[in-house]
Amino acid sequence: MELRAGIIAGYFTPRAARHAAFVTAQLTPGESAALFEELEGMRPSRASLDRLPKALSPHWEKHRLEWEAALRVQETVPAEAAVMAISVDGVMVPMKAGAADRSAKQTEPGKHASGPTGNPEVGCGTVVLYDAEGERVQTVRYGRMPESKKVTLQEQVQAEVASLVTLRPDLIRVHLADGAKDNWRLLGEIEQALNMPVQPCVNIVDFYHACDHLKNACDAAWGESTARGKAEFERLRILLKEADQGADQVIRVLKYQRSRARGHKQERLDAELTYFRNQRPQMDYAEYLRQGLPIASGVVEATCKTLVTQRMKRSGMAWTQSGGQGILTLRSLIQSDRWEAAWELLRADFCKEIVVRQMPSVGETAVRTKSMGPYSSRTTSDRVDVTTLPLAM
Repeated sequence: MELRAGIIAGYFTPRAARHAAFVTAQLTPGESAALFEELEGMRPSRASLDRLPKALSPHWEKHRLEWEAALRVQETVPAEAAVMAISVDGVMVPMKAGAADRSAKQTEPGKHASGPTGNPEVGCGTVVLYDAEGERVQTVRYGRMPESKKVTLQEQVQAEVASLVTLRPDLIRVHLADGAKDNWRLLGEIEQALNMPVQPCVNIVDFYHACDHLKNACDAAWGESTARGKAEFERLRILLKEADQGADQVIRVLKYQRSRARGHKQERLDAELTYFRNQRPQMDYAEYLRQGLPIASGVVEATCKTLVTQRMKRSGMAWTQSGGQGILTLRSLIQSDRWEAAWELLRADFCKEIVVRQMPSVGETAVRTKSMGPYSSRTTSDRVDVTTLPLAM
């Protein structure tokens, strides 16, 4: 009966598992248990809720490529979509493995590990469709636990973009990111892998990251929180966004202020001037706005916060690779409006069809199990034969 019903993690029926997985993706196991207690329905324990995402994740990872493709096949591109924006970013998370070693390294002289306490970076990626008016019409979000060069995240985003380009080659593609070299490397490799004879992609540095650097430059030139500094920042911000060759005008102002500065003030202006010079080819904001293109990477910034930070960076939390990925997978499916279809794929992988056959020996029966579901990829080698023999009299 358990095989036929598809009992998950030794405790949950598929329907109960769906409810529990959805809630645990949003809340901690303790909070989830308290919520179910308050609702007076099923009462799973905190430990059972903690184990559930870890039990689901291996099934998803085993079939991830085909299941993600199956989800995309079920979807359509909104007719009003005109622009596709692709972004990647990351957020540091506390990991259980090596936590003591990373903390010790922070006290050593020299270069420290990445992040404020050496925490590795969870990779986040978004593929967003906008209409001609700049309104968001569809968003897909991905999150992957720390991995060298974010190879799995790149694979996921690349497959998403390729699918959309195949369906709608007329979509204008925009790469939106901050100035981090690793993000632009990843986006460049995605574009190169497409290898499709379509219009080139538009690279845009996030306007608000540029404004952060502009504010730092104004603080260095005219002083932090001074009336002159605030006024100059506002003037230059408007120029950067609305004037043709606005970035060139900002660079000229910073270059002049640097020539008049000395010491640490000059070093700060040097750093910001270098930033604007390096990013200049991706800062034609007035032209981008005329073309109806997005100039801010707020969607991926929000994804870092809602997908990762709000659930995985609470006080005292530390994660394993598999445990964290279980949560990220559930949350990304929910936030991409793919939860219902994705759950059908997961549920089917646990359910098994029972076939009872008579064995040649007298009194012996065998129970053969095989997976059920329209997207199941099990082969004969995955099936389990269970033979039950009657007790000797």
